[in-house]
Amino acid sequence: MVRLEERMMADRVDRASENEPGPEEIRDRECFREVGLTAEEYGSIRDHLGRLPNWTELGIYSVMWSEHCSYKNSKPLLKRFPVEGPHVLQGPGEGAGALDIGDGQAVVFKIESHNHPTAVEPFQGAATGVGGIIRDVFSMGARPVALLNSLRFGSLSNPRVRYLFEQAVAGIAHYGNVVGIPTVGGEVEFDASYEGNPLVNAMCVGVLPHEDLQKGIAQGVGNPVIYVGSSTGRDGIHGATFASEELGEDSEEKRPSVQAGDPFMEKLLLEACMELVKKKILLGIQDMGAAGLTCSSAEMAAKGNTGMELDLDRVPQRETGMTPYEILLSESQERMLLVVEDGREGEVREVLDKWGLQSAVIGRVTGDGRYRVRQKGRIVADIPVKTLVDDAPVCYRKGEEPEYYRVNADRHPEEKWKECDPGEALRQVLASPNVASKRWVYQQYDHMVRTSTAVRPGSDAAVIVLDGLDKALAMSTDGNSRYVYLDPRQGGMAAVVEAARNVVCSGARPLGITDCLNFGSPEKPEVFWQLEEAVNGMSEACRHLGTPVVGGNVSLYNESKGTIHPTPVVGMVGLVESRRHITTQEFKREGDRIFLLGETLPELGGSELQLVLDQKVSGRPPRVDLEKESQLQRIILTAIQKGWVSSAHDCSSGGLAVTLAESAFGTHLGAKVHLRTKWDPLVMLFSESQSRAVLSVSPEHAEAFAGLAEAEGVLCAEIGEVCREYLTVEVNGQPAIDARVKDLRAIWEGAIPCAMNPFSTN
Repeated sequence: MVRLEERMMADRVDRASENEPGPEEIRDRECFREVGLTAEEYGSIRDHLGRLPNWTELGIYSVMWSEHCSYKNSKPLLKRFPVEGPHVLQGPGEGAGALDIGDGQAVVFKIESHNHPTAVEPFQGAATGVGGIIRDVFSMGARPVALLNSLRFGSLSNPRVRYLFEQAVAGIAHYGNVVGIPTVGGEVEFDASYEGNPLVNAMCVGVLPHEDLQKGIAQGVGNPVIYVGSSTGRDGIHGATFASEELGEDSEEKRPSVQAGDPFMEKLLLEACMELVKKKILLGIQDMGAAGLTCSSAEMAAKGNTGMELDLDRVPQRETGMTPYEILLSESQERMLLVVEDGREGEVREVLDKWGLQSAVIGRVTGDGRYRVRQKGRIVADIPVKTLVDDAPVCYRKGEEPEYYRVNADRHPEEKWKECDPGEALRQVLASPNVASKRWVYQQYDHMVRTSTAVRPGSDAAVIVLDGLDKALAMSTDGNSRYVYLDPRQGGMAAVVEAARNVVCSGARPLGITDCLNFGSPEKPEVFWQLEEAVNGMSEACRHLGTPVVGGNVSLYNESKGTIHPTPVVGMVGLVESRRHITTQEFKREGDRIFLLGETLPELGGSELQLVLDQKVSGRPPRVDLEKESQLQRIILTAIQKGWVSSAHDCSSGGLAVTLAESAFGTHLGAKVHLRTKWDPLVMLFSESQSRAVLSVSPEHAEAFAGLAEAEGVLCAEIGEVCREYLTVEVNGQPAIDARVKDLRAIWEGAIPCAMNPFSTN
C-alpha cells in the first residue's frame, strides 16, 4: 500500500487520462519497464518526487534519463576527451561547439546520428537527421554554410540494403537542397555488420560573429517561454528512448517513432531565428530535438538554475485530444523554444509573423527550481528540474577484452597473396564500393548553392570560403570501422589523425573535432571495452594534435541480428589562412615531381585489399605514431603555404596504389612511378600504413621540398613524375601496374551505379 503522505502528495498532480495507468498501477504492474526504465531508476524517481510518479512524469523521466539524452553509459568515458583550447569559445553542453577563427568570427559545428529512425523509415529518418543538426547550429546563432555526412550500410548485393541506401541518400539530398545549404562532403562505407541497422550521421557547419553566439539557457524569473514553428503532432513520440534500445523483429512496428520533416518550414525557421539573433532579442534558444519539448525546456531551466512552468493548452497542436504525455514527448520537427525579456513578446511576434511562422507564449521562467506542467488548469507534472538533468543515473561499467581480439594478434595477412597480380588487385580494390567513386551519392546533393564551395565533394576535404575574408574552412568526416573492430584504440586514433590529415592536405590547420560514437549495447562487456578503448585512442590523438572535442553525439544499441562494427566518426574542421593555400588531390601539371611522405610497413590487417580478397578482416590494423603524424602534417602545411605543392592526397583506404590512381582521376594526367622497397610489391602498394601522403611538387621546388622533409625528420622519397594518360608503376625495377587512367577511372566510377542497378545490361 502507498503511504498516506505519498497518496496526499500524488493527489496534487492529476492523472491526465483514464486510459493511462495510475501511479499505483505503474508500481504494481511495473509499467515503468515499458518506457525503458529499470526498477532501480523507478525507485530513484520515487525518491526524487517523494511520492509515486504519474504516467506523464514517468514519461518525462524516461526520455531525460535515456542514453540518448543523459549519456548515462558513456558520460564517464566522455570526460576523458580534451575539451579546452585557445580557440574554444563553446565546448560540449550546448547545441553545437564553437571555435574562434580570428577576425571576430567563429565556426560552429556538430555531428549527430539518426540511425534507428533510418533503419525503420530511411527517407524521413535520414532527412530529419539533417534537419535536426541544422537546427543545432542555427540555435547557436550561426548561419549554416555546409553539410556533411557519414554513412554505413550493409552489402549492396542485398536488395533491402539497396533500398535503405537509395532512400536515405534521397532523404539527405531532399532536406539539404530545399533548405539551401550545400552538402559538400562525407564518406560511405559498406559492411555486412550494418545489414540490419545502417548508420546515418549528419554534420552541419556554420559561421557567426562572436557577439552573436547564443546559448540554451532559461534566465530571468517571469520571462516568457515562446514556442516557435510547426505544430505538435504524435510523430516521434519516445524517439529518444527508441534510439536507446536495440532494434529487433518488431522494428517495423515502431514506424510512428520516426518524425516527418518539412524543409520548407525549416528554411523559414532558420531565417526568422537569424533575424531575432541580429536584433539582440533572445536570452535563450534551443531546438526541440530528442525528447522534444521536454528536453529543450528542462535543459534550459537546469542550465539557468531556474525553474519553468508550462501551459500545454497553449502549445500549437495539429491533432486533437493529445495527452500531456504525447505533447511533451513528441519529436515533431521544425520547432524551437525561446526565452526573451518580459515585454518583448511583441517584437518576437513581429519577426515571426514576417516569416509566416506561428508562435505562442507557452510558459514562464520561475525561480523555484521546479518543472511544472499544466493542462486544462490542472497540474499534470511537478518535478525538481535538476533531477531530470543533473541527477540522471550514471552507469560505471567494466569492459572485457573479446576473444576475437586475442585470436587476431597472431594473424598476419601480409604473408598471404604472394601470387596476386598488383594490376589486377588494383582493379578489384577500385571496384570495391568502399573505395569506388561516391559520385552516385553526391551528385544528388546541391553542393554549390550559396556559391561558397571552393572544393567540392571528391577530394580529401571540402573547402568553404568565407564572405569578406581571405580565409576558408576545410572540413572532413572520417572513421574506419574495420580498424576499430580489430584494435579500438588504434582505430580511434586513426579516425582522428586521418581527419586531420585530410584537412591539412587541403591547406588547412586543424582546429577541433566533433564526434559521433556509433556502437552496440554498452551492457555487453565486450562492446563497452570497444567503446572505452576507442575513446582512449581518440582522446590521446586529440591531445597530441591540439584538436579539442567541442561537441558530438553517442549512439549506442545499434546491433540488429547480431553484432555491428564499432564506428566512431570524426568531423574535423580546419582553417585555411589564405584562399591561395587551398589544395586538392588531383595532379595538376605534366612534369611535376611526385613524392611519397612517410614510411610504408607490412600492415594489411583491416585493409581494403584484405576485405576484397578474403571477404573478411583479421590481424591488427596499421599502428599510429602520433609524433610522426604531427611531423608529417606540419611539413605538408608548411610546403603548401610556401606555394610549392600542386596536389596533396593522404594515403588511406586502398594504400599507395589507390592514392596514385585517385590523384590521376580528376584530370587527364597519369603518373610514372618507380618504387624501391624491401617489401613484397603487394605490400608496398596496398599497405594502409598511417602518416603517409602523396604530393606533387613543381620541379623548381622539388629540391627545397625534399630538404624541408629531411630537416624535419620525415621520410621522403621522390617516386616519379606526372605524365599523360597512363599509370605505370615499377617496384624494384619490375613492372607492377600498367594501365590507362581512363580505364581505371571507368571501373572506379561505375562500381556503385552497377551495384545499385544489378540487372542493367549497360
